[in-house]
Amino acid sequence: MVTGQPMYAAVCAGAAAWLVLDRERGLRRARLLFAGGGGAPPWDAGMWRRRLPAVRVRREWLCLVVAAVLAVAARSVLPLVAGACAVPLVGRRLRAAARARERERRADAVIALCGAVAGELRAGWQPRQALFWAARTTGALGGEEAAVLAAARFGGDVPEALRRAAREDGADGLVGLAACWQVAVDGGAGLGAGLDRLEGALRERRDQRERLRAQLAGAWATVGLLAVLPVVALAMGWALGADPLRVLFHTPAGLGCLVAGGLLETVGLWWAGRVVRAGEEQ
Repeated sequence: MVTGQPMYAAVCAGAAAWLVLDRERGLRRARLLFAGGGGAPPWDAGMWRRRLPAVRVRREWLCLVVAAVLAVAARSVLPLVAGACAVPLVGRRLRAAARARERERRADAVIALCGAVAGELRAGWQPRQALFWAARTTGALGGEEAAVLAAARFGGDVPEALRRAAREDGADGLVGLAACWQVAVDGGAGLGAGLDRLEGALRERRDQRERLRAQLAGAWATVGLLAVLPVVALAMGWALGADPLRVLFHTPAGLGCLVAGGLLETVGLWWAGRVVRAGEEQ
């Protein structure tokens, strides 16, 4: 017979995960609610952070929560070992996803910068003034913003400063901006027209990337389904009145199936992800 212990443990783990993930969202709502008010609320988060040691919960540590639930349900230490091994792998994947989001945000900011500079030029501003105000508005220059703005304000080498800023992830469009600036300075060509064409080219490249991502959404859904299938199989076993965790963790045949299935699942996910990422890079 199946006891209620796994169900209770799963409910507790789900509640803990929800609280951890909802914490940052609640803090953002509170900051927006009290922004611009007459004073800080009595429970001001900044005050408590100054008084108490900072504790930052990373999402990859939820692997240990899930592993602890499985360890209690299966009465085995193996899920804890697997969860500890999964923490750095999941953390690396989450950091890669964060870098990808930052890269896309920077690329969008570069497009906005080109459009803003072109707009300021059409409004009658000088190129250096237009770049100065547009860069401060869009935030596309990242860590090199101070150097580029100094070059724009005090007559420095603006194209070279833009090329240095283009070395950051997602900012490669600044190379085109530097080239347009160089041509306009050396040959007297219209900078605004060049920036309009550059903005159009960067937008087209971004739209092409988004269309490819939409076409590969089904493939990524297949990868996710492949990852969830073992969990579905365990749930079906519980629903049929079996005890799959006891079989997997406390019998020789079950341990063999667990090791073989885990290896096959890992290799399958890696290979499917590799195929889909290769399609994205085309």
